[in-house]
Amino acid sequence: MPSSPAPSRHSLPGRGAALLALSALFFALMGVFIREATLSNVNNEMVVFFRNAVGVLFFLPLALTRGLAPLRTARPLAHLKRTLCGLAAMYCYFYALAHLPLTDAMLFSYAAPVFTPLIAWRWLQEPLTRRMLLATAIGFAGVLLVAKPSGALVSGISLVGILASVMAACAFVSIREMSNTEPAYRIVFYFALFSALISAVPLLWAWQPLERDQLLLLLAAGLMASLGQLSMSQAYACAPPGLIGPVAYLAIVFGGIIAWLRWDELPSSASLLGAGLIFAASLTPLLRRSP
Repeated sequence: MPSSPAPSRHSLPGRGAALLALSALFFALMGVFIREATLSNVNNEMVVFFRNAVGVLFFLPLALTRGLAPLRTARPLAHLKRTLCGLAAMYCYFYALAHLPLTDAMLFSYAAPVFTPLIAWRWLQEPLTRRMLLATAIGFAGVLLVAKPSGALVSGISLVGILASVMAACAFVSIREMSNTEPAYRIVFYFALFSALISAVPLLWAWQPLERDQLLLLLAAGLMASLGQLSMSQAYACAPPGLIGPVAYLAIVFGGIIAWLRWDELPSSASLLGAGLIFAASLTPLLRRSP
């Protein structure tokens, strides 16, 4: 008996771009809370664990009110693959934050959309157009202008930052791969669950007592991360990663605005020009394409 065809993936680029922009705002807020936590001497192992553990708590009301049925999945290995990609990207990003200037680490973090179209083309056979390549190139140039990278960009440690970008792009594409059978909340739940379990292991030697303010910062960061993951998963279920991926660059714009309001960090003319390029890259894939 022939098997039934797999459900087709959605193609709603406008909705996907809006959801990805919302996730960028949540991730920018997450970065602010993480920065405040690290300034108060919370180690990276604690930050990574709480970022994921709060995600599990985020779904407790769903489990209590609806039972475990909405969270049951027939694709545990796909969720595990997505978790390993995302968690590897997270650890590499935090490692880069600890050893590189903040602007360099941000550049690597938000360079993921540069790799996303190529990985989606290879992994999912998603179309790869000149418009997508142009958008990612423009967005990457904007990130360079905003981040103003230093000479550390060419150091050996930069390979860790590049790996963070590649693994994050793989995570984005894996979300797209699962989107035809797995709803966004289930993808986020299993990412949080598997990541919390795996990231709990380093706490055997890296646990530290937390003060109330430190705990509140970690809880807020975890909440923003969960909302960002949920919005991002819904976004990539609506449109191909290579098409809307550059919208993720908006997180740098949001982060710059928050940094100005919180720490009085005024953007330079180069940063403003870079922000303009980032906006242009975000809009370019949404323009009407030729048949």
